[in-house]
Amino acid sequence: MSKETIIHKAESVLLHTYNRFPIVFDHGKGVYLYDTDGNKYLDFAAGIAVCALGYHYPGFDEALKDQIDKLTHISNLFYSEPNQEAGEMILSLSGMSKVFFTNSGAEAIEGALKSAKKYACKKKGHAGGEIIAMQHSFHGRTIGALSVTGTDHYREPFEPLMGGVHFATFNDLDSVKACINENTCAIILEPIQGEGGIYPADPEFLKGVRALCDEHDILLIFDEIQCGLGRSGYAFAHQAFGVKPDILTVAKALGNGVPVGAFLLNEKAAASSLEAGDHGSTYGGNPFVCAAVVKTLSIFEEDGIIDHVKETAPYLEKALDGLVEAHPLLKGHRGMGFMQGIMVDPSVPVGKICSMALENGLVVISAGGNVLRLVPPLIIEKKHIDEMARKLDKTLTQLGV
Repeated sequence: MSKETIIHKAESVLLHTYNRFPIVFDHGKGVYLYDTDGNKYLDFAAGIAVCALGYHYPGFDEALKDQIDKLTHISNLFYSEPNQEAGEMILSLSGMSKVFFTNSGAEAIEGALKSAKKYACKKKGHAGGEIIAMQHSFHGRTIGALSVTGTDHYREPFEPLMGGVHFATFNDLDSVKACINENTCAIILEPIQGEGGIYPADPEFLKGVRALCDEHDILLIFDEIQCGLGRSGYAFAHQAFGVKPDILTVAKALGNGVPVGAFLLNEKAAASSLEAGDHGSTYGGNPFVCAAVVKTLSIFEEDGIIDHVKETAPYLEKALDGLVEAHPLLKGHRGMGFMQGIMVDPSVPVGKICSMALENGLVVISAGGNVLRLVPPLIIEKKHIDEMARKLDKTLTQLGV
């Protein structure tokens, strides 16, 4: 079937909630994608920070095939070894105490919010817990996740949303203090804002928020759905700041492309929040997705993936420095590890750069504030960074920027 036919048929059956690029990808290998016309693309988007190990990493496919031959789903009314093993591994990596596996990042946020509200309900004896979230944050598309997403255009068409949400300014501790009241049950934030424009938190801000939570017995929720699992050069970005959350959400890279997320709780939150019957998921944590988690985390440990990110990230940053210096309409870059954003002058829509880059065999995506987002597979090497820089330089030159 031709590319044009596939696109036409897709547009006739799929709800148009995405403005897709006119490319049909057929397969991937390593850090490259290939379309149905046989064209090769260097992937610096990784399925929006999902495919941490790229495509067909040695041993990953085999682990999934082995699990398919055994069991894919049984429901959470029963135990399975992959579920238990995945739980042990993610808790060991994070230092948290309990985990609940979900199907997505948005569902992980929903579970985190419910945990915080139940904690406050048990503590005070009544419902009504309120949440402090950050401006320009992004936490997902479900009603609860939208309610704590600090970008108006995502929320407004679906209002009224969940009540009791107050928005503070990211990296402004005084604005957080001003939002706290006797009903506040949680503060939720991304240690590195992703969709909002790749903004790392200020270390003193995170420490200050942690202190406020301790002072008022408020639960601190870190959303590490995008920035977690090695992307920052640490297992979790908050570890770079020396600040621990009470609840942690993860997804994206957790299954290396298999849809799985999780919310994790420390001992305090786990002991006094959700109980039997309070939360559930038909598919969450089934044997198949947990086999993907186990293999992904095993590869991370055995092959030193996180150390590789930390060692290679300075080379990426140096390459970005060169691009910014060479192209005046690039206004700098920011981020951590393999989660980087290049600020582009508003006179050049970043979507135009993404489209032209595809024509030059490079996959990049955008983030808020006209930012070019680079979130490649965590296995990229210096030669891939050099190739990215050449292709992006060519793209910007063709656009006259």
